[in-house]
Amino acid sequence: MKVIASSLRKGNVVEKDGKLYVILFAENIHPGKGTPVTQLDMRRISDGVKVSERYRTTEQVERAYVEEREHTFLYRDGEGFHFMNPETYDQVAVPESVVGDMAPYLVEGMPVQISQYNNIAISLVLPQRATFEVVETEPVTKGQTASSSYKPATLSNGVRTLVPPHISAGTRVVVMTADAAYVERAKD
Repeated sequence: MKVIASSLRKGNVVEKDGKLYVILFAENIHPGKGTPVTQLDMRRISDGVKVSERYRTTEQVERAYVEEREHTFLYRDGEGFHFMNPETYDQVAVPESVVGDMAPYLVEGMPVQISQYNNIAISLVLPQRATFEVVETEPVTKGQTASSSYKPATLSNGVRTLVPPHISAGTRVVVMTADAAYVERAKD
């Protein structure tokens, strides 16, 4: 199925020269002068080689037909990451190479979209936000203004991020799974 390059997103699968590629990063660039382009960083599924391509935003790209289903994360072991289809209770083992840098954000029971091609997991998409506890951060400094000053913090999943000065260790916070950016204090 052909789609325009500007509609491609992270996790989509495209076919190029008879090989399948999963998109790791997609950015639409609109220069002040000239033609807008779409920059794609992709990983070849067959051997894991990363490539970077640039297309005109209106150019047609062949998108591979993949089956996308929601699964629930169960656990991680030597085989990889294990997910369960909540409708059929079938389990899928996804290798670490497919999960990549999303591994720290996986929490037991988290719903995840898994894309499969010929019953092989090729990519997964996490929810946009996840909740973690702040394990370590600097103490609050008196007299520090609240105007957009952030301090470093380590979350319970080991990821480092920046949080507002009023957040202390033990506080649960919501972060974006794409870049670990602080969103808000958890409401639970």
